[in-house]
Amino acid sequence: MTNTALILIDIQNDYFAGGRMPLENIESAATNAAALLNDARTRDIPIFHIRHIAKSDSAPFFRPGTEGSEIHPRVCPAPKEAVIQKDRPNAFVGTTLEADLRTAGITHVTLCGAMSQMCVDATARAAVDLGFQVAVIEDACAAAQVSFHGVTVPAPQVHAAIMAPLAASYADVLTTAEALSAQGAA
Repeated sequence: MTNTALILIDIQNDYFAGGRMPLENIESAATNAAALLNDARTRDIPIFHIRHIAKSDSAPFFRPGTEGSEIHPRVCPAPKEAVIQKDRPNAFVGTTLEADLRTAGITHVTLCGAMSQMCVDATARAAVDLGFQVAVIEDACAAAQVSFHGVTVPAPQVHAAIMAPLAASYADVLTTAEALSAQGAA
């Protein structure tokens, strides 16, 4: 039994080409998340899939009951893997995630998914606040381009601007290769 869990956050169809909110780097992020998922399955590490479902049919994406809100096939949950539904960026708010992790004896969480600047960031910071040790696998995450006060920030810079403070104060921020190598899987 391990005290580490893999948490895949919002790797859902709306973030891919043809979806309502396609992210620039989602394909490579999903490929890396799939590698982490396969490794976790091989090593019998607990896996939690987080699925965001908007509260309204008029939401910009992840609308209830839509194909876009489904978990992407590249990281499709196996029958024994937990799927936790949320409607807030922080995967702990209003869900069973914390209780499920504690029941499983988890002290360390490895996070990947989307979006870097929203749900990954919010969940990583909350996990630390709740006493978990956190690793964020940065190349298994994807960000969106954002604009503020007439300034547009490209997705790679948004991603870097989130990963830097996480690495400084909250988490071990690693690449997929580093994470797999640390586990002896690379």
